[in-house]
Amino acid sequence: MKKLYFSIISVLLAACAATPQQDLPTVAQVDVQRYAGTWYEIARLPMPFQKQCAANVSAQYSLNPDNTITVLNRCQRADGTWSQAEGLARPQNTTNSRLSVTFLPKALRWLPFGQSPYWVMALDDHYQYAMVGQPNRKYLWLLSRTPQMDEATYQKHLAQAKAQGYDVSNIIRTTHSQQEKP
Repeated sequence: MKKLYFSIISVLLAACAATPQQDLPTVAQVDVQRYAGTWYEIARLPMPFQKQCAANVSAQYSLNPDNTITVLNRCQRADGTWSQAEGLARPQNTTNSRLSVTFLPKALRWLPFGQSPYWVMALDDHYQYAMVGQPNRKYLWLLSRTPQMDEATYQKHLAQAKAQGYDVSNIIRTTHSQQEKP
């Protein structure tokens, strides 16, 4: 377990040490109550901890009384077993379009490092599709309220990401199956 914590901390430190990049445009406003609930990952430019995720990636967002958001990420490994990580997101601006999220153990979340940007770059009016990224343009997620996204919407989001400086040539499309964990 110690080794796992050191690995997580090393990855997060490297992410925090990344050179600042040009500001990444975000949506004007996010209603966190409407954003809460389950989102399915459609595609990603993954963070290192996601290497184990082979299919059925989802995130559950729950609002807390202190205006933070509990994040529960789940995915299925190649061997069929499930992995999950619980994190905490905090708004970084008044419009809630820029959050920081940590997956450090609860006892370490007070530390000034280990926070990763979670910036909402696209969100449709009905809160059915979202695109989330980071200002260093290294990590990106396309999300949907359902396990599928129509091809036109998918291509529209990829074009937006590319226009905002992302290299989407290595994007990973997420597979979803009927045997997803409830």
